[in-house]
Amino acid sequence: MTLEQTKTEEILKWFEQINQIPRCSKNEEAIRNWLINWAQENRFAVVTDKVQNLLIKVPASPGYEKSPIVVLQGHLDMVCEKTSDSDHDFTTDPIKLIYQGEWLTADKTTLGADNGIAIAIAMAYAKDKEVSHPPLELLFTVDEETGLVGASAIEPGFFEGSLLINLDGEDEGHFTVGCAGGLNTDITVPIDLCDVPTGFQLMKINASGMTGGHSGIDINAEKANAIKVLNQTLYALTTQVDIRLVDISGGSVHNAIPRYAEAWVLVQQNKIETVETIVQATETRLKSAYQNTEPDLFIKIEAGEGHYDQAMTLEKTAQIIDFIMVLPHGVSAMFTDMEQVVETSNNLATICIEAGKLKVITSQRSSRESRLEALTHRIEACTRLVGGEAHSKSLYPAWQPNNESKLLAKSVEIYERLFDKTPIVEVMHAGLECGIIGEKIPGMDMISIGPTIKYPHSPNEKLHIGSVGQVWVFLRELLKETTGI
Repeated sequence: MTLEQTKTEEILKWFEQINQIPRCSKNEEAIRNWLINWAQENRFAVVTDKVQNLLIKVPASPGYEKSPIVVLQGHLDMVCEKTSDSDHDFTTDPIKLIYQGEWLTADKTTLGADNGIAIAIAMAYAKDKEVSHPPLELLFTVDEETGLVGASAIEPGFFEGSLLINLDGEDEGHFTVGCAGGLNTDITVPIDLCDVPTGFQLMKINASGMTGGHSGIDINAEKANAIKVLNQTLYALTTQVDIRLVDISGGSVHNAIPRYAEAWVLVQQNKIETVETIVQATETRLKSAYQNTEPDLFIKIEAGEGHYDQAMTLEKTAQIIDFIMVLPHGVSAMFTDMEQVVETSNNLATICIEAGKLKVITSQRSSRESRLEALTHRIEACTRLVGGEAHSKSLYPAWQPNNESKLLAKSVEIYERLFDKTPIVEVMHAGLECGIIGEKIPGMDMISIGPTIKYPHSPNEKLHIGSVGQVWVFLRELLKETTGI
């Protein structure tokens, strides 16, 4: 067994232990306490801040005491998504891992490699007495997935390092040197109700079978948004029959493309056959449109259960469907100076009816502040046109590339030497904590790396096993050679 394979096994063992601990966003106490105990057992200094970000200080190897301190950074939380037929409880149950050849995945849930594998890699370096390294600071933030909350609360002086290696990358051989900024918009729209007219039947329409994915990384992958699919179906119905919307829901979190959505509608009893025909025709059209990216997409209609005395008025039903139709989703602009790189996008993330109001969350991203602002203003304007309110929040900055980065230059040099190929240097269309950290602490030299992860933020998430060892080999050499940076 090669050294690379041995270290891969070691890192995955740490990862397996990490995945025994529930760690959805805002529920990081258990994983933090586990890491604190581990650090104390190994006599590493431990510090937490006011929001419970965690810093573990690892002494330098002999001879590296005067080298620049290097920060290895990741986040404690994970996105908790599961399939509709999973009974997994993210508050109590461990993630069940499945090894499939070259890949590691989970049983009907997100894997948590985003970003548990960063924790495991950092722990492996801290424990390995054979690796020569400078003083290390293992920085693990809280609540990254809901809006980079932990990084936003970091205060200057919490850590000392001037070189930061973010381990939240998701493509081995790619060095990320910039990322999009973004914010979320919370929308509420009042709804008008009326008594249910006679001669109407309650029906449930379900749009599902879609793969979802990361709302930044996968936004240009032509994945279907289940909320949009459902709404296209409702719109098609309104062109031929009288329907009244009773309830609607879809999506789960702001940073995942919705995989499912459903609506309860009242339709005329003498038009049920027509409704079923329209739904089937819409499904056929959309399955054809997404045949390469969403082969399992389906739209199902069935008789609804329960009794409703009221539903939305005919006019309000039409207005809500029109509103969802015009809300943007997907790529808004591409970079003009970087081939096939998304600059600006929006994710129509969640929808529901609560306390007599339609509630929607959208998530905008852009590497250009002016376009982020314009897209957000468009969403807010659409909301005002239907008498609703929009509140945009959780703004986080873009990370602008540093063409003079010595850390990047050294990383490229080492990668080419080790693997006899040139790494890809890129700007990623997702929020990374580097943007916030760099804004708070000017002069930080940063890159983001990581093993290959596919389909994060969805139950299809999987980790390429071989790429874990490659990242370890590269990082081992980089840490040896940071002295001159």
